[in-house]
Amino acid sequence: MGNIEIARTLESYAALLDLAGAGYYTVRAYRRAAELVRETRAPVAELVRTGRVRELRGIGPGIERRLQELVTTGKLEELEELEREVEPALVALARFVGLSSQRLVTVGKELGIRTADELREAAAAGRLQEVKGIGPSTEAKILAGLTREQHTARRGLLLNRARALAEAIAAEVDGIVAGEVRRWRDVVYELAIVTSTPPDLESSRLLVAVVEPGVAITVEGIPVTITVAEPGAFGTALLRATGSSAYVASLGDLPAAATEEEVYARLGLPYVPPELREAPLERDPPPLVEVADIRGDLHAHTTWSDGKASVAEMAAAAIERGYEYLAICDHTPNVRVVPGLDADALRRQAEEIAEVNARVAPFRVLRGTECDIRRDGELDLPDDILDELDWVQLSLHAGQREDEVRLTRKVCEAMRHPAVRCLSHPKGRIINHRPPNALNLEAVIQVALETGVAIETNGLPDRLDLRDEEVRLCVEAGVPIVCSTDAHSVRGLGNMQMCIATARRGWATAADVLNTRPLDEILRT
Repeated sequence: MGNIEIARTLESYAALLDLAGAGYYTVRAYRRAAELVRETRAPVAELVRTGRVRELRGIGPGIERRLQELVTTGKLEELEELEREVEPALVALARFVGLSSQRLVTVGKELGIRTADELREAAAAGRLQEVKGIGPSTEAKILAGLTREQHTARRGLLLNRARALAEAIAAEVDGIVAGEVRRWRDVVYELAIVTSTPPDLESSRLLVAVVEPGVAITVEGIPVTITVAEPGAFGTALLRATGSSAYVASLGDLPAAATEEEVYARLGLPYVPPELREAPLERDPPPLVEVADIRGDLHAHTTWSDGKASVAEMAAAAIERGYEYLAICDHTPNVRVVPGLDADALRRQAEEIAEVNARVAPFRVLRGTECDIRRDGELDLPDDILDELDWVQLSLHAGQREDEVRLTRKVCEAMRHPAVRCLSHPKGRIINHRPPNALNLEAVIQVALETGVAIETNGLPDRLDLRDEEVRLCVEAGVPIVCSTDAHSVRGLGNMQMCIATARRGWATAADVLNTRPLDEILRT
């Protein structure tokens, strides 16, 4: 059993656990395990057989037992039980039409409904009202929801989850990912795939119900549109399936062409990167920042705080990515929910960093901190230790619900400290769990211009903060952006791609991003 198959099974198990009402952290653990397995170069099945799978950070005893069962028997018994109990197709349809899962499962059981077509036919015939609790308005809602253009908005997927799912579906149908995922939207509500081969959607392991020809849904209720294109018009279909409807409409009639580049050329237009195909453009885009432009990551954690890797391990991973430097920015004590480093701990960590630097030169591990802003507005470390550090990153964890005036005043005052170099994830959002705070970003930008403090766009998939529109505000104002991963593991350094995509959506060039610059400029700035 290969890594891809193991990862897909873990993904399916996580999705069914979610449907069955399992805890958020349990579901997240299995999804992260699926991502880890997918990205691991070594054959995970062999690691399981030799008892070494827990060497992969993030694999605990519970997940190890599931992997042992999967590798030994080729299946997960609990997964099969969940498939029988949860009715994933009906739950997915419920999420798609905006109905409670329990209600639609009851409808399915009482009326013998298992597919979207059967549900549509029953609703059109008025049969759903035979089920207690289903009236004319609910029946009409279900019928409207099954219409592609009128389905109810759902809670979206995080970008990393959506990308993994879209890429897996694309692999099943021998296609290319398009739509919101290819545009790197921070939250994804629907998936799109373009292929030249008509797919058999009924046999997919990832699509649980077909809503209409060419449109299926995942177990989360996310619609997936699959476009079949002739080779000579593949580029046209890909462009149409990638851009928002408003962007595509702004281009007028699209000529048939095999590649997107040919389409733009025949329209007499410059090629537009997918990230900027969200709305009609007012001007030609500049050369956007690329992952290859990044010289270092300025926000990473280690086992000194809540990270999963040592300083040496994080440095080695950064070197492997071709970086010149890496800033270790572990938390300070005020965060409380995780270990934090005070001045003494930071000086002890400095000894370890010096030892690592002696081995990895000319690569440089920077002494840094993610210094918390306390409720009283003071920084969480004394001035003498802040003055010793190479990189001081400012963060706000407590007080996210404070009013705009108090929150903005506190952050702006903290930014004026002479040791501060960057403000981290300023809006404090956790996608799908916590809305952005009330921080006045325009006021923060003005202070950044006065002080030279950069503003971070954070690469954690559930943050992506600053978001695209906020990046553009900074770019247009001339405030430098830092693209950082906030990595808590070696694998977390890979989130730079999402961070860069967010910056690109905000029209950032390499010149706008501070960590495209060499180390001497970082230290001199």
